[in-house]
Amino acid sequence: MILCEILLHLQHNFFPKEIWGLLLDKDCLKIWESLKHAFIYKDPCNITSEDYQPLMELASHPIPCNKSLFWSKTNDLAHRYTKSNQNFLTLEDTLLGYMADRVSWCGDPSAPGINYESCPKRSECESNPSSVFWKMASKMFAEAACGVVQVMLNGSIEAGAFRSSSIFGSIEIFNLNPDKVSAVHIWVMHDIGGPQSESCSGHSIKRLTSILEERNFKITCEDNYRPVQLLQCVYNPDHTDCRLCTNTTANP
Repeated sequence: MILCEILLHLQHNFFPKEIWGLLLDKDCLKIWESLKHAFIYKDPCNITSEDYQPLMELASHPIPCNKSLFWSKTNDLAHRYTKSNQNFLTLEDTLLGYMADRVSWCGDPSAPGINYESCPKRSECESNPSSVFWKMASKMFAEAACGVVQVMLNGSIEAGAFRSSSIFGSIEIFNLNPDKVSAVHIWVMHDIGGPQSESCSGHSIKRLTSILEERNFKITCEDNYRPVQLLQCVYNPDHTDCRLCTNTTANP
């Protein structure tokens, strides 16, 4: 019941207006009950997509075209950007994503049916409640995308900006619909003062573009997309990476 009241409050105070309007008919008490029934009294290492299907149907909503922002290894930066620019939405900015962001939960076959002490990690068992939830929610978020979509990747990671084992690389990319998505814009961001391990010409980005091209998507890639880089510089204003060019010539 407390969750229900929180969700009703957040519908007006957190979500962008066009998303809020899509949530007005949601029954948050039913959403809470469907979430609870997905895992309560169940083996926390044996959760299935069928367990979450009622929740997904109750809490899902359309995503406005041209607003979907996918991310990998840029969690903090991507969400700082959507908080400051409501022209874009991550999965965590939707109702399903906001409910579960930074939260873990699991059941217990014995009473009271919920484990309040600890829950298995993905490394311990693949079919834990949190992992199954995020895979399903990520699939639905990708399926709902339309128009131009954005992908924010981390070019400061030595292993490569695009990883086929990530949620984006293993689920979201393959559930984008070429009939609904007109283009994919890739932003390869580098940490301010951090290594520039990969750019748009890097090996993993070439792998990503190859996958997208095979699925008939139009693609652009930009290193250090300027609006996002400016947000990074708000937190690092004196760093050399944030100095504006001063040797430009003014137009007559």
